[in-house]
Amino acid sequence: MTIDLRSDTVTKPTPGMLHAMLKAKVGDDVFREDSTVNELEARMAADFGMEAGIFCPSGTMTNQIAIKIHTQPGTEVICDKTAHVYIYEGGGIAFNSGCQVKPLDGKRGLITAAQVQEAINPDDVHRPPTSLVCLENTANRGGGSCYGWDDILSIRDVCDQHGLTFHLDGARLYNALIAKDESPLQYGKVFDSISVCLSKGLGCPVGSVLLGTKEAIAKARRIRKLFGGGMRQAGYLAAAGLYALDHHVSRLKEDHKHAAQLADCLKDKDFVGEILPVETNIVIFSVKGRFSSASLSAYLKEQDIITVPISPTQVRMVTHLDITQDLVDKACTLIEAI
Repeated sequence: MTIDLRSDTVTKPTPGMLHAMLKAKVGDDVFREDSTVNELEARMAADFGMEAGIFCPSGTMTNQIAIKIHTQPGTEVICDKTAHVYIYEGGGIAFNSGCQVKPLDGKRGLITAAQVQEAINPDDVHRPPTSLVCLENTANRGGGSCYGWDDILSIRDVCDQHGLTFHLDGARLYNALIAKDESPLQYGKVFDSISVCLSKGLGCPVGSVLLGTKEAIAKARRIRKLFGGGMRQAGYLAAAGLYALDHHVSRLKEDHKHAAQLADCLKDKDFVGEILPVETNIVIFSVKGRFSSASLSAYLKEQDIITVPISPTQVRMVTHLDITQDLVDKACTLIEAI
């Protein structure tokens, strides 16, 4: 059996999730008539203590909508240099919002309040006004690293001092909540908007929800339409999200345990260099000696282990709903034999 560790986006709906999808009550969501979509949006807003939410096809769309809401063309967005909004969304900040980015050199994808403070532009006609700070939690390219809560609060303070809006790309936010024993309500009190992906750790086939104020989400509906993201009988997809919230959150700790097990079996191999600290469900390690990242990934694929060479020297593995303990044990046995 193939052990697919490329991403937590490769999961298939569970039988229970499929059943929930098939029995969903649906309507036309563009007309706000899909009761299941409405339920998902209201539930997630309530869970995070925010006023409203909007269901979208992808996390890229929810992030890009949020950035457009919070900025004006010609302003500048602060984020980490490895942030998803910067390197994995097709240049959307420039294309969709007419903004430029000031990427910061964070540690494992995590930036600090001091870095943000230093990066804010002075009131100078030669420089774009700083408008928005974006965090990513967990940080994908940081190996699934999580922000400390005090660090988030310190960045919020800087934003308040300078009148900046504060957005969270929470693509794997539930992984962070489980790893750090935090609550959604904490995040809703701090961020102006939060993008929460349902199709990664939670195992849904499609979808993300953007959370914010009623005013912001009203704007988001117009922007979603402009982006071509208006969906019709989307309740079949929203039902998967509701099911996941009930059944797939607490089990994320299993994915974290499996990632730690994979890292442990890699650490003594002669072709493995630095392994980024494993906090959640992502393992990123450097490759040295007899393999390159590409050749190691190709070799592992021959052994039915699929990984991603994310740079010339690094390989990524991601555990998820479809990776069982038996598959982790099998992967470790195959890796140990190399």
